[in-house]
Amino acid sequence: MLKKPNTLQYDVPATAMIEAELPVHSEERKQQIIQQIKQHLKEQNAVLVAHYYVNPDLQKLADETGGYVSDSLDMARFGKEHPAQTIIVAGVRFMGETAKILTPEKRVLMPTLEAECSLDLSCPADDFNAFCDQHPDHTIVVYSNTGTAVKARADYVVTSSIAVDLVRWLGEQGKKILWAPDRHLGRYIEKITGVEMVRWQGECIVHDEFKARSLKDLMQQHPDAAVLVHPESPAEVIAMADTVGSTTQIIKAAQTLPHEKFIVATDKGIFYKMKQMAPGKTFIEAPSHGEGAVCKSCAHCPWMAMNDLDKLLHVLKTGKNEIFVDESIRLDALKSTQRMLDFASNQCL
Repeated sequence: MLKKPNTLQYDVPATAMIEAELPVHSEERKQQIIQQIKQHLKEQNAVLVAHYYVNPDLQKLADETGGYVSDSLDMARFGKEHPAQTIIVAGVRFMGETAKILTPEKRVLMPTLEAECSLDLSCPADDFNAFCDQHPDHTIVVYSNTGTAVKARADYVVTSSIAVDLVRWLGEQGKKILWAPDRHLGRYIEKITGVEMVRWQGECIVHDEFKARSLKDLMQQHPDAAVLVHPESPAEVIAMADTVGSTTQIIKAAQTLPHEKFIVATDKGIFYKMKQMAPGKTFIEAPSHGEGAVCKSCAHCPWMAMNDLDKLLHVLKTGKNEIFVDESIRLDALKSTQRMLDFASNQCL
């Protein structure tokens, strides 16, 4: 059962335009910026947490400074457990909000507050609350790619790495489930678990662009390649995968599968960590355009692309772009978010 497509309109910047506006530095100047950032992180007792999808320079910097590069679940967990008093979140806004939900006593900064998420934007809190009111007997499960107010209405928050297991667990208890917001991930969960859910109809602009027909052509060109697909992708793309999983699970598949070549259907920002963790292997972008279609994100989120070294240095110098969350909403969002962490630690509540 689907929630009818949302009528809310929001602007989606083209990734190519975002990247064209970013400053270009000589290698010498880039290294100067990096050294300044490292000094500020040390002086301010700050740690950099970066998502797999952001600029490789930021991922490398997080690795080099004792920070962390991972998916949204481990980013949240790391920020909560790390002793630093300031968390710099390189990613999109809901990731910064999640850090603040879990650690209100810490200062949470982001390189830019303009970095949105199409899934978050597709599920505004007022519309979502009205939808939930129509299904009062349902357990509400929302994807982590949502705003604080939506998390506050939820019973459980999940990431793609634990969504199947949690929904199966709830289904075994006979719970009726309302799912939001990603329609592709929701459909995939239903297929794997056999648990029917009332589903909101949102989508990730990056994963929704992957094209099955063009993927089939690419697979014929590389018959020795394994296909790794994120479950936010369309069903016909998922059906062609050798492995379907979260970003962390995709990286693990590249490490453990015997193949030397992989076609990857997720944001190409992940290639930095994949090459690091599976050196010597070849990674190919899954097609996000095809006959009669032109990609807008071209396998890289425009909002993730907004994160860069210059913005990071600026926020460390100025203290701008701090994340604040209303305390009354935060407390409700904390309950569902903490359940995510507890479930991931096999402490089902």
